[in-house]
Amino acid sequence: MVSKPPPRDSHPYHMHDCIFDQPGAISQILETQGPAADDLATMIASSKRVHISGIGTSWHAALVGEHLFREVGRRPDARAWHSFEFSAYPPPLTPEDLVIVLSHSGAKYYSREVMNSARESGAATALVTSQTSQARLELSDVVLRTTYRDRSAAFTISHTGAMTALAMTALRLAGDDASGNREALDLLPGLMEQALGLEPQVREAVQRFKDKGWYCSAGWGPNASTAYEVALKINEATYDITTAFHLEQFLHGPFVATGPGCLVTLVAPPGAGYRRALEIGRAVKETGAALMALVQQGDEEMTTIADVSLALPQAPEFLTPMLYLVPLQLFTYWLALDRGRNPDLFRLDDPKHQAARTHYKL
Repeated sequence: MVSKPPPRDSHPYHMHDCIFDQPGAISQILETQGPAADDLATMIASSKRVHISGIGTSWHAALVGEHLFREVGRRPDARAWHSFEFSAYPPPLTPEDLVIVLSHSGAKYYSREVMNSARESGAATALVTSQTSQARLELSDVVLRTTYRDRSAAFTISHTGAMTALAMTALRLAGDDASGNREALDLLPGLMEQALGLEPQVREAVQRFKDKGWYCSAGWGPNASTAYEVALKINEATYDITTAFHLEQFLHGPFVATGPGCLVTLVAPPGAGYRRALEIGRAVKETGAALMALVQQGDEEMTTIADVSLALPQAPEFLTPMLYLVPLQLFTYWLALDRGRNPDLFRLDDPKHQAARTHYKL
């Protein structure tokens, strides 16, 4: 077992290093995991049903995987499962099923349970996990390795690594139809570097919005997952109150809580939800809430509406969950530092939370 490095008590915390290591880690995945992605694509093509399971941040990656396999890999039957739900209410599995488990550490209880039940049913299995995973690799027919295991409890690099591995697989599943998208995926490390260049703007945004009492994010398609992920990251790194919604769901109830004490973040690249996002952005401003938007470079409409817009380089939609997440990871990090939090520790420097942890295991 590879032990984690000792904790740090000042910037740069491990989370910051992991965020900035992402371009290099993605390059390594693209260079080394092609054969495993080919094997997994072959398994998907020969399966009757595809299940993608994860928990925590890995559940968010599973949601992206479902979108990738449906929209890029042409497998509309692909379904994302939360690992607890898969264990509590398992689908009927046969040897014609494929169960893909996403687990950064390989140590989470319910993800292990999913893998065990899949093997017992005779279903094919695949694992997307870190280079130093604690998973029982012999239970998996195919293993895709991602990155080193996050040195921070606020997982960043392993999450983008898992999404990259899933994107590689979806493109191979698509075959010749995906040639242009393969070239785009090869450009992802450079695009991530450009996104990291937004750090000064992100720090300014933190200073502008640090006194908000409610942080709310929304997105659609594969970026509903991006919204969910940034809410989770802010929870675990800063302990602030955060919520996330599918773009349209935000209007159907949660919107009435919007007001001057709120920051709404819209993940708004070009796509099917963009016009609706513009309507929501205008509505948010009418309530007195602050609005931050992640947009594609050259965007004028949303940029005019938002208090702060963070412009990302042009990329096809299937890459935006990785690319648009970077400024939100940085926002989380610098907000944690403003709060005096150590984002690496999962609040286990707090004796009450240490005591709480004795009542459950992950």
